[in-house]
Amino acid sequence: MADDKQILTEDGGEQIEVRRQKLAKLKQDGYAAYPNDFKPTHASLEVASRFGALSDTALGEVSSEVRLAGRIMGIRSFGKASFFHLQDRGGRLQVYARQDRLGEEGYRLFQALDVGDIVGVWGHLFRTKTKELTLEARGLRLLTKCLRPLPEKWHGLADVEARYRQRYVDLMVNPEVREVFVKRSRIIRLLRRFFEDRGFLEVETPMMQIIAGGAAARPFVTHHNTLDLELHLRVAPELFLKRLLVGGFEKVFELNRSFRNEGISVRHNPEFTMVEFYQAYATFEDLMTLTEELFVSVARDLMGSVTVSSEGHVVDLTPPWRRLTLRGAIALHGGVDEAAISTMEGLQSFARQKGLPIDGATAYGNLLVEVFEAVAESQLIQPTFTTGYPIEVSPLARKNDQNPAIVDRFELYIGGRELANAFSELNDPADQKHRFLQQMTAKIAGDETANPIDDDYVRALEYGMPPAAGEGIGIDRLIMFFTDSPSIRDVILFPLLRPQR
Repeated sequence: MADDKQILTEDGGEQIEVRRQKLAKLKQDGYAAYPNDFKPTHASLEVASRFGALSDTALGEVSSEVRLAGRIMGIRSFGKASFFHLQDRGGRLQVYARQDRLGEEGYRLFQALDVGDIVGVWGHLFRTKTKELTLEARGLRLLTKCLRPLPEKWHGLADVEARYRQRYVDLMVNPEVREVFVKRSRIIRLLRRFFEDRGFLEVETPMMQIIAGGAAARPFVTHHNTLDLELHLRVAPELFLKRLLVGGFEKVFELNRSFRNEGISVRHNPEFTMVEFYQAYATFEDLMTLTEELFVSVARDLMGSVTVSSEGHVVDLTPPWRRLTLRGAIALHGGVDEAAISTMEGLQSFARQKGLPIDGATAYGNLLVEVFEAVAESQLIQPTFTTGYPIEVSPLARKNDQNPAIVDRFELYIGGRELANAFSELNDPADQKHRFLQQMTAKIAGDETANPIDDDYVRALEYGMPPAAGEGIGIDRLIMFFTDSPSIRDVILFPLLRPQR
């Protein structure tokens, strides 16, 4: 921990003072401290792709000058010649700096530079004796002075929060971290393309809402001064997206932030990204097929395979995926007969055997979900759709025609994590109003996650919402899966952390 504190020190230090003195000397010698007129012609990745396969002879015949800009990452000096690596958005390229090429003044400037400085450099390409593609510098400019030395032991910090707090340093020195966020951007782009190719319209709905509905969650509360109005950051976009179904948009999706004032863990961040999509004239079973297609499409585009390595498991995304009822999953992974947990008495008895706390006021459906989460959830490694959700925990879902005690809903589990939640939508306004009233009763009794009554949403349903199905997928957990990241903080650029004292 002492090393961590040394890396994170904010009180300066000898190396910082030396760098500041170098910057002052450069200014005194007439160099611009922070110029903004250098224009690179290439990036390192482009240089590697365009010229990396050329023979030494062909490389020597390239007459065009290459101009790069980036951060110096490591310097090896040999007196009147030096090598350094220049890091830019595409990666790294080796640069060869020689006094007889740069001239005395140019090489003197180079010798005043430090690891971390941002420079512009130009010259011609060649290949070293070790066959590494290299830029021989004919000119060089300091663009930004790095006043703080880059850490040497960043990735192995015992205090991992240091990397999250100073993500800018993490991205500088850890290429694998940067690659996670490159993949994140690519996956989000693939999701948009997937839905657009299937006729879905991307929309935006309010993030500040008078009534926070659409999910059982505790909202953040804020205040609008001009209107003197209490507002909530949305916990889900669901109710507004379904209003669009009423209005005639038959396929919609939104990819954006939601907020839940709840705990923080390796799977939860109060601010998170979701994609929610709704399709008229579809059922939750139709969305199972669509979800399989979505995951397979992303996997093939991202890694060229339908098998994904995630936290020590090899997950096969080949459809069709397994389907289990909640009771079936508990029976399979809890070592109990499904009939034995079909009654409240039997379920309570099994819960006690597993050491779970029992509240006599808990409804059967709520207890069933609690037992499932404790006994079976972490065991669902291969893609599994869980069904048979009780109506008590599904206030916005359509009742099952054969068994009105459950709803037409599924959750998707991969690697022991919930990645998606979907159901056939409840479009009966009378039934919806009744369920809102039940939720309100629970809210009055102290359940801060219960949905309040949204009278305008009921009014929208009275105009007629077509039969439909909708689904929400947690993007952060999706990225965790496809990048094999153990914590949600690893896939969020700036996760919420407690302030340092």
